[in-house]
Amino acid sequence: MKLVLKILITLLIATVTPLADEIKVFDFTETELSELEVRKVRGSDNKTTYTVGTNENGSFLKSVADNAASGLGKEIKIDLNKTPFINITWKVEKDLSGIKEDTKKGHDFAARVFAVKKTGATPLSNRAINYVFSSNNNIGLNRPSPYTKKSIDYVLSTTKENLNEWVTVKTNVKDDFKKFHNLDVNELDGLAIMSDTDNSKMKSIAYFQNIYFSTE
Repeated sequence: MKLVLKILITLLIATVTPLADEIKVFDFTETELSELEVRKVRGSDNKTTYTVGTNENGSFLKSVADNAASGLGKEIKIDLNKTPFINITWKVEKDLSGIKEDTKKGHDFAARVFAVKKTGATPLSNRAINYVFSSNNNIGLNRPSPYTKKSIDYVLSTTKENLNEWVTVKTNVKDDFKKFHNLDVNELDGLAIMSDTDNSKMKSIAYFQNIYFSTE
């Protein structure tokens, strides 16, 4: 059984210097990548390959998932009363068109970012919002993961509109936890990136850049 929440809060404790109006989560450098621990999802035979690169807008992370599933992330405290908005710039070069993302056999995403709140003593008790770049559904669609109701899939981008194009999205994480989990969350406990294709046995290629929290 693929319980993605187990990989999220056990990855790496982050060292972050807060700014007045934004908190940058990832640097996407070779040094950072070498320090991050990559955790393979239980039941998957292969790990997603993560590499870093640069373009005119700075550093980015490239993920290639070929019948693979693994994530990387940081345990990080985010004050959602001060900086409730997550900002993500990402791109999907090769998507997973045709899969049924609301089923266990098709629950794969070329790009996703988990926002995690600890709500108990073990990782399995955590609640998460899974912000996804969908290959088959429309922006705004939200529903529980077919593996656990404690994680909500929320489509922020779709390749139906933006295949192989950089897209920047923003959403209020504090409001999302209230809407989807009925939780009043003042502080976020972790953030994780993942690209996974272990259920569909397909291949995806995606990019992540400039992930940060802001006041508005």
